[in-house]
Amino acid sequence: MWPYYETEDWSVLPPELNRRFNPAFNMASIKQAFNEAVERVSTVRMPAPTRLRDLIRQIRAARTAAEERTVVNKECAYIRSTFREEDSVWRCRNIAKLLYIHMLGYPAHFGQLECLKLIASPRFTDKRIGYLGAMLLLDERQDVHLLITNCLKNDLNSSTQFVIGLALCTLGAIASPEMARDLASEVERLMKSPNAYIRKKAALCAFRIIRRVPELMEMFLPATRSLLTEKNHGVLITGVTLITEMCENSVDTLNHFKKIVPNLVRILKNLILAGYSPEHDVSGVSDPFLQVKILRLLRILGRNDVDASEAMNDILAQVATNTETSKNVGNTILYETVLSIMDIKSESGLRVLAVNILGRFLLNNDKNIRYVALNTLLKTVYVDTTAVQRHRSTILECLKDPDVSIRRRAMELSFALVNTSNIRTMMKELLLFLERADPEFKAQCSSNIVMSAERFAPNKRWHLETLFKVLVAAGNYVRDDVVACTIQLISETQAQQGYAVGALWRALERDTSDKQPLAQVATWCIGEYGDLLLYGPPVEDVDAPVNLTEDEVIDVYQRLLWNPQNTVVTKQYTLLSLMKLSTRFQKGNEKIRQIIDTFGSNLHIELQQRGIEFSQLFRKYENLRPALLERMPPMETARPQANGIIGLVNGEPELEEDKSPVLEQVPAPVSTDSSALLDLLGSTDLAPVTSPVSVNAQVTSPTVSNNDLLDLLGGLDLSSPTSAPSLPQIQPTTQIFSPTNTSNYLVDGLLTSTTTQNEAPSLVVFDKLGLKITFKLERASENPDLLVINMSAQNSNPTQLTDFLFQAAVPKTFQLQMLSPSGTVIPPAGQVTQVLKVTNVNKATLRMRLRISYNGTSGPILEQTEVNYFPSLMSQ
Repeated sequence: MWPYYETEDWSVLPPELNRRFNPAFNMASIKQAFNEAVERVSTVRMPAPTRLRDLIRQIRAARTAAEERTVVNKECAYIRSTFREEDSVWRCRNIAKLLYIHMLGYPAHFGQLECLKLIASPRFTDKRIGYLGAMLLLDERQDVHLLITNCLKNDLNSSTQFVIGLALCTLGAIASPEMARDLASEVERLMKSPNAYIRKKAALCAFRIIRRVPELMEMFLPATRSLLTEKNHGVLITGVTLITEMCENSVDTLNHFKKIVPNLVRILKNLILAGYSPEHDVSGVSDPFLQVKILRLLRILGRNDVDASEAMNDILAQVATNTETSKNVGNTILYETVLSIMDIKSESGLRVLAVNILGRFLLNNDKNIRYVALNTLLKTVYVDTTAVQRHRSTILECLKDPDVSIRRRAMELSFALVNTSNIRTMMKELLLFLERADPEFKAQCSSNIVMSAERFAPNKRWHLETLFKVLVAAGNYVRDDVVACTIQLISETQAQQGYAVGALWRALERDTSDKQPLAQVATWCIGEYGDLLLYGPPVEDVDAPVNLTEDEVIDVYQRLLWNPQNTVVTKQYTLLSLMKLSTRFQKGNEKIRQIIDTFGSNLHIELQQRGIEFSQLFRKYENLRPALLERMPPMETARPQANGIIGLVNGEPELEEDKSPVLEQVPAPVSTDSSALLDLLGSTDLAPVTSPVSVNAQVTSPTVSNNDLLDLLGGLDLSSPTSAPSLPQIQPTTQIFSPTNTSNYLVDGLLTSTTTQNEAPSLVVFDKLGLKITFKLERASENPDLLVINMSAQNSNPTQLTDFLFQAAVPKTFQLQMLSPSGTVIPPAGQVTQVLKVTNVNKATLRMRLRISYNGTSGPILEQTEVNYFPSLMSQ
């Protein structure tokens, strides 16, 4: 610019200077005028920033994400350039645009310091945007967060209520524990301000501070108590909210505020009886927001307090009866009232009124209201079952609702309502629901039907019919526990086995590719009781008796085995069942043998092994086949107890027959290798081991040598077998047989934890390499032939022992059953326990050979020992 001042040619100066000055003026005046002109020209040429609404239009007009990023990046670059200026007149507008960009998910951290500059501005509009930006862009992890404390303190002492309100809102949103401690006294002072607007904002800020720093609660107690005397509804709502937060966080504060129950009752009563007030009216209801807040606080204050509950019973009844239900706000108040009634120590009549309100909710057209009602009834049903039972028909109608969430809650509530008196009606409706239910409902619904039938079945015949209907309706969605429960029920109900085998045969004749669990139960039942199907007496109360030949049954089995849609597990059931039919049928063994021989070359190794082993029973070990495949004795394994949805509300059911006590759960099967199974299960000289074995367990091949078994039992008085060996009892393995404590299992109907009358001393049977195994013997007085041995393996090594396996064998005069161990890993200074049951009918002296294997620090370890010093407890 200086060349202009060194020339005599005034025409080169800008027109503004040429018009206003002449050569008579001094050089200083010319310089000043020139600088002003240049500044005006540069200001005119710089384009104004894009307005926020224009930026929003540009971003929404972008057709792709790439176009949107281009617009945002361009605007962010411009905002950065304007931030470099010290005194930008567009800072407020740029921060507003940056906050919108931040809300879209783009980085906006570079605007944090600019927010502080706006907060420090004396203009309210700048402060408003600055505080908003601070709440969105700052948190206690940012260093800039520390710089805002002084600004907040200054604004909390401002003479303008709106500036104080901005500071209180920001403090409640971004306060760190340190900032809350520094400014808590200011907030407490503002809670006593004569301005209602400031008191309301200060109470909300105190609410946030208490959440962050609960130890500051005591500071706000005096000021909070005075908030309940306010006439302003906004201050009342914030005061009730603050008291609620305090009571939920501190028991002492809860007891302190129980004295305000009469005040809350008075405020709530005034709201109900108040006439029309345009300031607080919402759809004809006076301030529903304050009513809901007070009802929630009353629920907290009256919980487990008889006196406080009695003081609020009348007002809750008035709210429940006087609230308008035609509007959604009325339903909101009623719902909160129901929650309060059910949570406090209310009267029985008041609880019935609350349940009736929920029943009316079920008839509402609004899906959300129906869902809320079902959800609340599900929590209420265990408190007052009789009152909920009155709405059973309405709940069952909700099973047909098109909304999936409502159907799910209705299903859970329906199972909670099942008892002895309504079991037939409820099961009929639930089975209809199961047939048309979506796939995601079938598994849970079928299991719950089984548990309900197990708990409340009027008789065994009805119980079996229900389980069969579940298998048909649920198809492949049936869980494994249903298969196990059905098999066990058939096994233990001898009077209904003829009916069961006939009913399952009629189901098996149809296509079962989409009902694999049904096929598994049917083949198991026909394999066990196939003779009843063909040669048994006719079953009463059956419209169409079964009239079959052996060839027809074998043809159906052949179809099942060759159907590619059937699973491998179903084919295992079918193959074993067909093998058993060879001893149940009077003829047709040759056709059965031919079918089984074809599986000797099956691609699946499990089916191939079964085919080969079963083929040997038709040839080399023909004499052993009848004994190996004889009918299983009734299972004694307990079925699962009702849990989850089905609770202990209505007591134990009474059955018309077979009134047996509900048994405890049975442990999961012990996982053993094949050699161990041969040692424990493969000889006639060994007592039958009735530890739970999978239904799919293979029949031990007779061609296996018994040398390992003889080694294990060496030294015991074992005689040669005089009769064909019998297989161990095979029981279904399910997910429900998984207890975590083996010390309280029910053994033959007697709890081992109670059989302590004739207790023998503990025996240390093994102590080597840091592993100590102790036997503790117990004998039940009700069964003198039963000895329960509680094995405890303790590890004194500094490292854990893994893959721990404990095995035992006894002479053939005893019967041994081993329950599952508590684990396979023994931590340092830890232990693993296992229960053994020994039955001695002949009163002989007990001896036992033990095999212990585990992995230690030096690698795999295998130890064997013999216990010959049992006390004479078993021979008494």
